[in-house]
Amino acid sequence: MTDWTEKYRPTTLSEVRGNNKARDKLEEWAETWDDHRKAVIIHGSPGVGKTSAAHALAADMGWPVMELNASDNRQADVIERIAGEAAKSGTLTGGGSGRRLVILDEADNFHGNADYGGSKEVTRVVKEANQPVVLVANEFYDMSQSLRNSCETIEFRDVSKRSIVPVLRDICRREDVEFDEEALEKIAESTSGDLRSAVNDLQAVAEEAERLTVDDVVTGERDTTEGIFDFLDSLIKEEDAEGALRASYDVDETPDELLNWIEDNLPKDYEGAELADAYEFLSNADRWLGRVRATQEYSYWRYATDNMTAGVAASRRGDKGGWTRYGPPSYWSKLGRTKGTRNTRDAIAERIAEREGASVATVRRGVLPFLSKMTHHCKNRDLTVRMAAAYDLDESEVSFVTGSGKDTNKVQSIVEDAKERMAQEAVDHSGGAFFEAERSSSDAEEVTVDSTGSASDSSEGDDAPSEQGTLAAVDEDNGNTADEAADRGADDPDDDQSGLSDFM
Repeated sequence: MTDWTEKYRPTTLSEVRGNNKARDKLEEWAETWDDHRKAVIIHGSPGVGKTSAAHALAADMGWPVMELNASDNRQADVIERIAGEAAKSGTLTGGGSGRRLVILDEADNFHGNADYGGSKEVTRVVKEANQPVVLVANEFYDMSQSLRNSCETIEFRDVSKRSIVPVLRDICRREDVEFDEEALEKIAESTSGDLRSAVNDLQAVAEEAERLTVDDVVTGERDTTEGIFDFLDSLIKEEDAEGALRASYDVDETPDELLNWIEDNLPKDYEGAELADAYEFLSNADRWLGRVRATQEYSYWRYATDNMTAGVAASRRGDKGGWTRYGPPSYWSKLGRTKGTRNTRDAIAERIAEREGASVATVRRGVLPFLSKMTHHCKNRDLTVRMAAAYDLDESEVSFVTGSGKDTNKVQSIVEDAKERMAQEAVDHSGGAFFEAERSSSDAEEVTVDSTGSASDSSEGDDAPSEQGTLAAVDEDNGNTADEAADRGADDPDDDQSGLSDFM
């Protein structure tokens, strides 16, 4: 049987139900795209019509669609295809005004991973796009801040019951399904604003009943999500290995989040050898999650879940009665307290990584700790100045690396000296551009030195001074011989390549 969610997918924006304001805002974005040329993020809960609205918009505008999925394991290929489609200019095969619509579904699955190029590269693509780009996301704040700030945003809210019921009624009439109105209302209530789930539930129940009644809906009602506290109680105190694993299927938490919940609450009931065994299973789970982050292979999640649920339950020795006060992971509050510090660290790491040609993770783990040791409390002042100049660090960033207070006179004077050093380096590496400009704008007579070292007025002789003679004169003013100048020129690159290697 045909999937009703696909069969009755909206074909125009006017058919999109339950988000009229968001729908109108999306239409306005498309009609004025030539004025702002910004991508748009459509975000909201699953099943509320985000992707359907994007396709309906393309149909209304007459734009061909290029749809990509960010959860694809080969994210580099996805980004290249986005970039290729988004960079194309209008062609005869395009839609209105030669436009095509690039739709990136599950855009929140890039997780802001700079080392894989995901979020950072997508941000660059949407900023430079020559075609309209729609990013569809369930979790708006799982996307990087830079990506969110580069796009317009439209929120699709959960679809209300009064908007879901007419859709179900219309489908029943088209499919010749007899129904009681109360049955449709019951389906709408049980799906919590998820229109797609409501249509799926309607189809599932309609296939089994000659006439759709409330009793049919109650019998076929979908399983509800189990609360995290009920799950912890089952895992830690009641279920065996298989039961704990099955219970985890109904918990609306990612494996990473679930691990944090279990890790923090486990010591409240486990102790001794059983706690040690349980933590060993949690350690195995954490390794699998690390492999997911490293490879973007999400099939490894099941191994992590096996360890943190079945493994923990199997470690239990004896009954665990009574009531336990479980709480949210302390890791969350720690993240909240350290958010500002982590943002500063990441900003510094990204700057160093770009300058040194390394990954951000490598800089965080292998470079920043050494810089911190070498410049601790700015004791090596000259080194600290050179570091601040090389990476253009401000007071707060110098303070972060060195561990000094950012308001101290010491840090402020280091930043001032670093700025002077940067200005001087700009002159030193200008290739004589400033000197040439000054000389060309002056009406003064040019004095040169010939190869014998005697001065002469260029206007008095017919022969132009040699270039070597001029360089020799300049270097003699600085106390250097011509040979020294030649040696220095051979060693110094044309462009400023000073960086970490210059002050280590």
